[in-house]
Parts: sequence; C-alpha cells; structure tokens
Amino acid sequence: MTPDQRERYSRQIRFKSLGESGQERLLSSTAAIVGCGALGSFQAGALARAGVGNLILIDRDYLESSNLQRQWLFDEADVQKALPKAAAAAIHLRAINAACAVEAHVADLTSSNIEELLESADIILDGCDNFETRYLINDYAVSRGIPWIYGGAVGSYGIVMPVVPGETACLACVYPQPPSGIQPTCETAGVLNPVTSMVASLQCAEATKLLAGEQATPRITTMDLWTGLIRQIDQPPRDADCRACSRRSFEYLAAKRRAPVSLCGRNAVQIHERTRPLDLTALRRELEPLGKVRANEFALRFFPERYEMTVFPDGRAIIKGTNDIGIARGLYARYIGS
Repeated sequence: MTPDQRERYSRQIRFKSLGESGQERLLSSTAAIVGCGALGSFQAGALARAGVGNLILIDRDYLESSNLQRQWLFDEADVQKALPKAAAAAIHLRAINAACAVEAHVADLTSSNIEELLESADIILDGCDNFETRYLINDYAVSRGIPWIYGGAVGSYGIVMPVVPGETACLACVYPQPPSGIQPTCETAGVLNPVTSMVASLQCAEATKLLAGEQATPRITTMDLWTGLIRQIDQPPRDADCRACSRRSFEYLAAKRRAPVSLCGRNAVQIHERTRPLDLTALRRELEPLGKVRANEFALRFFPERYEMTVFPDGRAIIKGTNDIGIARGLYARYIGS
C-alpha cells in the first residue's frame, strides 16, 4: 500500500475489524454491480470511495429525470445528454477515485454474455429490477462459487440477503419460484430514497466483509422505513433438493435467448433478439427522414408516432409507450429490421 493510499483510507484502516490487511484486500479486489439504478449507483459510489480496486458496471438502461430522486451518482446534465446509466456512472466514479479501474458495460445481462462480463468478479452485487436476472446471477454465482448480495427496495420496504455458495442458502433455496401475481414496482408503488440507500449500504457492508476475508452475516434483513420496523432472521438452511445449489440444475444459465420483457411498470418493452451489432451512424441516416432522432456514442433515440425507441449498438432496443410485446416487436421489425 502506498503512503497516499494509507492516508486516503486511514479512517477505514483504523477500524480494527478491517485494518490494513483488509484494506489491501479491497484494493486488489473486483466487485461487479448488476444494475446502476437506485441500489447500484449507491453501491458503486460507496465501493469506489472505500477503495475497491476494480468495479464492473452492467446496466441496460438510459437516464430519465425521474431517476434523479433516488439514483445517487447522476445529475441533470447526465439526463440532458441522454447518457446510459453505466456510462454516466463510470464518468462520475473516475472523478471520485481515479485509481479505481471502472469497466462499464451498456448491456443487458444474459446467459450468453454473463461469463464474459463477470468472469473476473470476486463478488456480485444485485441492483436489478427483476427476478429473471437475479435467478441468472444466482445460477452463475452458485456454479462458479462466487458470493453475491441480493437486495431489493420498493415503496418504503427493503430486503437484503447475502448468498455464499456452499455456505448459505441460495436465492433458489429461499424462493424456488419467482413471486406470483402483480408485484409492486417503483413506478406503480413509488419508492423513498432512504430505503434504497439503506438497502445498498447493507449490501456494501456485506460485500466489504467478504472482500476483506471475513464471513458474511447469514441473515435476511427486512425493513419498512415508513413504520420504522427493521427485522432480521437467520437464513434458512440450504434446501437439500434445491435445483441450483443441490441438484446443480442451472436453467437460467442454460437459457439460449432473452425473451422480450415489459420493464418494471414503465410502459416500455425491451427487445433483445438480434445477434449482430448495429451501426448507429448508418441507422441514424436511415431514420432521420422518418422522424426526430437523437444520438450519441452510446445509443440512438427515435420518436416514431406516439412511441419512443432507444436503440443500442448491440441491437437491443427499449420501446417506450406500450406494454404490448407484439406492438414492440412490430415497431422493431419496421424500423430496425429482423
């Protein structure tokens, strides 16, 4: 550790449970954050400030003004530039800690790219907004023996649970099936920003312990910050018949294709069906005679009729203005091609 590092992280080093050896472990570690929204943006900032040496950021979405209420790294200029969250986060993180190596991916985490994106991760933090991606992370983490920290927040409610393969129950042990019925989302039920920062703080605390060589706390923590009720219970034992950590059946990891999906109550659909990259400059020339187009190096935004299409270089698109997958597919085929 250099003298500058010893000074910068002196207040952490003085914390006896971490110390200089723990700080050195942090400096040489790699944390992956899947989702750079309310949870992930806080996680990224906190871990960069704590001296985690390498951060992998993965997020499929772009910034909107409604994000600023709870997504901690971003500002109005990022929204005006229509930056993807991962790209904007990387810019801010490099200003916070230039020594932190930030690898940003404007991408949807899928079974086809998860190995490439997460192969160097020592730990994975959940900043997702859907259970399909969480089960994919769980399958990958369990299959590779990598710890990950599950977390979620909506309204004033939050939950945190560490998963350490071989030691604790995994997500599929606790939730063998995704929640059924209509689930509340930040768009339908709202969310208070203190609950997102609390969930993310607890996730970062568990990640810091694990990266520093300490054991995680095998508990499920739930909270309701409006009522002030915070509860912790011991995690259940590993399920002897769990499809993931017992039977080693990784169905989400084995999936070959990501189906179109409605995005978390946003009146939008994500389409990710192409297997080849798009030339956004050429696409812009084709679309400009047909309607308003905005573009930067990360994405192209097109406004046909009453819809809004954001198209990414990997061929993925977010179609805003409908929850109908058929309509979204039709718009994609009409303007982007099959």
